[in-house]
Amino acid sequence: MNNNFDALKKHASSIRKNILKAVYTANSGHPGGSLSSADIMSVLYFNHLKHDPKNPWAEGRDRVIFSKGHASPLLYSVLAETGYIEASELDGFRKLHSRLQGHPVYHKCPGVEATGGPLGQGFSFSIGMALGLRLAKSGSRVYTLLGDGECQEGLVWEAAMAAGHYKLSNLCAILDYNGLQIDGDVEKIMGIAPIADKFRAFNFNVLEIDGHDYAQIDSAFGFAKAKTCKPTMIIAHTVKGKGVSFMENNYTWHGKAPNKEQYEQAIAELEKAEVK
Repeated sequence: MNNNFDALKKHASSIRKNILKAVYTANSGHPGGSLSSADIMSVLYFNHLKHDPKNPWAEGRDRVIFSKGHASPLLYSVLAETGYIEASELDGFRKLHSRLQGHPVYHKCPGVEATGGPLGQGFSFSIGMALGLRLAKSGSRVYTLLGDGECQEGLVWEAAMAAGHYKLSNLCAILDYNGLQIDGDVEKIMGIAPIADKFRAFNFNVLEIDGHDYAQIDSAFGFAKAKTCKPTMIIAHTVKGKGVSFMENNYTWHGKAPNKEQYEQAIAELEKAEVK
């Protein structure tokens, strides 16, 4: 485990820059909700996940499912940062015949554990995977990243009911709770509050954290691994577009690419923050 949070922050900054590069190069993609979860994924992959980029399908690995599959720029950037793929491959994001499609495709790219697309589907897939691993008496864990707008889907709650019922302690879900979705404020479109109480009612251990505080993120993943009777939901309060001033808390950056001037400004801001 790496307790040097400065190193983890550098990884997150590199991940953010690659998110922007991939979306800018493709002139398409979802930067806002990818940037908001970069700190969480940095801590998970570098401090807690049992995995080996040189042996991506090892039987004893932990699994990470992006239920919010539109955050594929984040997933691919994490895979590049951890050595599953070359960073240069990000230039092919969303291009014909590329392994890096707009929504991830299972087994097309090493480190992609499930095909993304319909919201809620990845969470349901995770329940089956966690059950299967438990039946196989495996020590592997399943981590699932959800979006807050995604929690408006009924499929999420069917999955949550099953996870709680079967006491899937090998399941850890992370909610990227940035408060915004493609059309605006989550609470105005279809409110999900009080979200913590809802997951507790479905028999989850629930933690609420600052999704950009490395100590809190690290502690939450440690808490989840220590629990043996219930699944865990980490509700991570985040900022959509985190790290880029004109994208932060701006729902219009949910699913569009920056132009050249905006891209250069965004990269400059991230690099300036690295120096502090």
